[in-house]
This record gives sequence, C-alpha cells and structure tokens, in this order.
Amino acid sequence: MRPNRPVLIGIVGVLVLLVVGFVAYFADDLPLIGGGTTYAADFTEAAGLVSGNEVVVAGVQVGQVTGVGLAGSHVRVTFRVKDAWIGDASTAAIKIRTLLGEKYVAIDPLGTADQNPSQDIPLRRTVSPYDVTAALGGLATTVGQIDTRQLAQSFEAIATTFAGTPPELHQALTGLSALSETIASRDNQLAQLLANTQRITATLAADDTQFQALLTDGNALLAEVQSRRDTIHSLLTGTEALATQLSGIVTDNEQQLAPMLAALDQVTNVLQQNQDNLNRALSLAGPFYRMVGNTLGNGRWMDAYLCGLVPRSYAPGVVPSQGCLPPRGGH
Repeated sequence: MRPNRPVLIGIVGVLVLLVVGFVAYFADDLPLIGGGTTYAADFTEAAGLVSGNEVVVAGVQVGQVTGVGLAGSHVRVTFRVKDAWIGDASTAAIKIRTLLGEKYVAIDPLGTADQNPSQDIPLRRTVSPYDVTAALGGLATTVGQIDTRQLAQSFEAIATTFAGTPPELHQALTGLSALSETIASRDNQLAQLLANTQRITATLAADDTQFQALLTDGNALLAEVQSRRDTIHSLLTGTEALATQLSGIVTDNEQQLAPMLAALDQVTNVLQQNQDNLNRALSLAGPFYRMVGNTLGNGRWMDAYLCGLVPRSYAPGVVPSQGCLPPRGGH
C-alpha cells in the first residue's frame, strides 16, 4: 500500500467498494444483520399480492412479501419475518387491507415446533381472498355476453306454460317475466354501468398510493387537532385553577386588602383634589429647571446674577429703582 504502487491501491479500492455494495444490496439476507427468516407458502391464487406487501401477525407487521411466482398449478409466495415465531401448524391467508385492493399476508402462528424454512406451508393451511374487483370485471363481461332478448322470451314461455298453475306461482312467474323485460330494456345501460364500475375500480387501484398518502395525512391532521385540543383544555383547566387560587387568596386576605384599598382610594381623592396645584407646580418647575440649566451650561463655571447682595448704602445707584433686575447700560 505504498504510494509508489497506485495500481495495487486502485485494485484493492475497487474490491472494497464491490464488497461494500454487495453487503448493502443483500443486507436483508445476511444472518447477523439481515431482516429475519424467509418462509414460503403455497396458495391457490395470488389474488393481487405483490412483493413488498406486509406480513402481519396478530395485527402487527413483522415482515414483508419478497416474491410471488407460479409453481406448477399453484402460486408460491415467499416472505421474510423478523422477531416473530412461526409454528409448524401455522396458517397463512391473503387478506384485503383497503377498499382499493391492497393485500397483505396474515399469519396465525400455531403448532408445537418451529416451522422449517426449507418447507413450504402447504395449500391446506393457506387461504386466498375473494377478489371483488375481478368479480365485477367478470360480471361486466358476462352480462355483455348474455342474449337478454332470448332470456326474456324464455321467461315468457315459462310463464305461459305455468298459466294453469295456482295464482301465486303464476303471479311470481309473471313478475319474473316483467323483470326480464325490464332488464332487457336496460341492457345497454347496465352493461355501461358495469363497465364504468370496472374502470373506476381500476383507476382507484392505480391511485392506491395517493389515497394511502391522503389517509395518512388526514390521520396526522386529526392527531395534531387532538393535540391542540388537549393543549387548549389544559390551558382552560389551568386558568380555572388560577382563578380558584386567586379567589382563595382574596378571601383569605380580605381583612388586609380592604383597609389598603380604602387608603388607596383616599390617596386618589387627594390627588384628584390637588390636580390644579400639581399642574401649576409642574408648569413652574419647567422654567426653573431651564434657568438652572442655563446657569450651568457655559462650561466649568456658573453664570448667575445675585441682586441685593451689597447694601444700597455701600454702592449707591447699583440697585435699580424697579427692583432686582439684571443691570444694563454698563452697570
């Protein structure tokens, strides 16, 4: 692995990548880190089961279908199961999960010993479902092949033959004839209805993934609404408890709170009565603080004027006759 041997380093790197890719691709089949044990079961028909469908035991998903193929006159289904016990008398059934036709394999674990993975679960222990989609399709095809006119004539002939029978039987056959005529008159509409039903069923089956996503998102939305409802319920419950606690505090401290509130009311009345004086004081405080600011706003000294500091007898003519006003004219 020295730097002067790049070819050897490249070959080893490619081999390591191949091994890692092989392990990653067949990880489910590895004995230690794989996805469980693989079993096989024989069914009379696949009934729409495909690889990737779920394998369920008691309603819990324990694995998935890994393969569906024809084995002689029956269908062989392989599936992988993890963390679940499969007995030697276990039964397997293909069931319908949704109305759109998605299938899954349900395992009923029975027996006294483990099922041998190399032995298939036989037909006598498996069940295939009745496919409604295929039945509707077959019904549409069958109705299209029926000669309804001939069928109506046959019913009329039967009614005529039994004309001498008791009235009840005659009425029943007459009604049957009328029913056949009604069916014959609506033959095209019935055929079209069944054909459209088959088309709708095929469309829904094709969009099965979107419907599953829609239902999943709906479940998530309902879960979030439920969570928000619980949160709001907790908030309302907490508010109610807080109101109860506050009511208890007020009740317990009513004797202390009543004098305090009365005193607070008296203070409010005094402030209300002296509102004019407070307004006048605030209006006078503004010019006062402005003058103080002017006095101290010229730097590191104060600029002030003191009137009447020196008696008039000591400095005649200094004090103006109008009172203490700032001197003017060089005084």
